[in-house]
Amino acid sequence: MEEKEQSGGLHCVGKKDELIKAKRSFRTLEGRDVLIIYHQGVFYAIDCYCYHAGGTLENGDIEDINGKLCIICPKHKYKITLAEGEGLYRGRNPMENPPVLRWYSKGVKQRVHTVTEKNGEVFVKLVMSPNWIDSDYYQGEKGKLERAKAEESEEDMPVMKDDDDE
Repeated sequence: MEEKEQSGGLHCVGKKDELIKAKRSFRTLEGRDVLIIYHQGVFYAIDCYCYHAGGTLENGDIEDINGKLCIICPKHKYKITLAEGEGLYRGRNPMENPPVLRWYSKGVKQRVHTVTEKNGEVFVKLVMSPNWIDSDYYQGEKGKLERAKAEESEEDMPVMKDDDDE
């Protein structure tokens, strides 16, 4: 298992009861935009922008996919596990006869952070593993510019539907 490197210190992100009530909260910690999610009795902290194209995950649906809780990017329907930041996709193995639709992993694509609770307050510690993770791009200057450009042209772009929605 890859060792995770912690950045800075603990950041108090709010009172536990307020974060539970809100269910999702946006915070900027050490210049990094983080989404704090409370779902089924557990707090998660994840980079706020999807690793694929920088879409905000704040309004993404949360679903159980293949036994893993995932947030679904509202922009392009990318599936990201809340606990590990793993990208999931459905596909068929052409070597199987007949090929069966299954869930596969793309590996870790979205940076997740450590959440702790103490005395009714919730803290986030940024996790900066030594390796680049795809969501890091949308936290940097180039990614911020790209997100801003995409937001300007967003009115012209249709939202993609998930195959499961039909």
